[in-house]
Amino acid sequence: MCVVRRKVLCALLRCKVSKIVGIINGFGGKNGVFSFFCSIFVANMELMTHIDIPVSEWKMEAGAKVLLVGSCFADEVGKRMLRGGFEAMVNPFGTLYNPASIAENLEMCLRGEDCADDVIFQGRDGLWHSWMHHSCFSSSEREVLLAAVERVRREVAAFLKEADVLIVTFGTAVIYRLKEDGMLVANCHKMPDGLFERERMSVACIVERWRLLLERMKGVNPKLKVVFTVSPIRHKRDGFHANQVSKGILLQAVDELAGEHAYFPSYELMMDELRDYRFYADDMIHPSEKAVEYIWQRFQDVYMDGRTRDAVAKSRKEWARQQHRPIVRA
Repeated sequence: MCVVRRKVLCALLRCKVSKIVGIINGFGGKNGVFSFFCSIFVANMELMTHIDIPVSEWKMEAGAKVLLVGSCFADEVGKRMLRGGFEAMVNPFGTLYNPASIAENLEMCLRGEDCADDVIFQGRDGLWHSWMHHSCFSSSEREVLLAAVERVRREVAAFLKEADVLIVTFGTAVIYRLKEDGMLVANCHKMPDGLFERERMSVACIVERWRLLLERMKGVNPKLKVVFTVSPIRHKRDGFHANQVSKGILLQAVDELAGEHAYFPSYELMMDELRDYRFYADDMIHPSEKAVEYIWQRFQDVYMDGRTRDAVAKSRKEWARQQHRPIVRA
């Protein structure tokens, strides 16, 4: 096909009309004329919206210390960072979706506070849970849960002092509070709906809380770089209209915060560049592996130079080699 196009262009340049006709006829006669020009048209079509992302002025070094917190999309990116050789701490509090719960956990680490007694409760399943944490912390023993929470608090506090990059992924602007005392709840742990009040955070509330938190972080670690992103995963439970409203609030909030910090448009990449359902998982809500890999590649384009990307590729290849298990024949 490329050879045919080159011949046509050369003939055009030489104004040899008869030669052009001969080439097209050789391509398939009258039907070939239509097919030929269709092939040229399709080859030059833009079949997706391309988002131009400015390259970051600062770059991540190979093996950098990176803390990732937020929604399950942070887990996907964090998994790739670990395989790429970064010293990454991925969602140490478990998966958290709203800006208030993420901020509250980080604030507790910076203050060096122990977990309050009223945060721990025993659920209907007989397990002990934390209102501040994901169910991955839940345990049949209260002391085991408290020990895990305290260990993570100390580890995150120490990691933040030396971290190079903090990546924050917001999932929803919707938060839940206990009706009894107004306590913020990061995870409802399948408790009855009647226990909670649902509210939507405002842009001003998110920006104010995170600006104060980021100032404290800079005081602890002046070199820390912060990257905000909004998860492309839709919250179907809230309804699709409510989800769009929620994402709009998050996008506006990170836009204001991005004046001082970085923003990576993972939400826009999924909604605009990868809008076809072939880039979604079977539930039609979560991005497919191919989509996450594409977004990860775009992230590398923005925040890594060639040397770091080579190191990441080498580390991922080594990780894949280690996962290989030879088949032993009996």
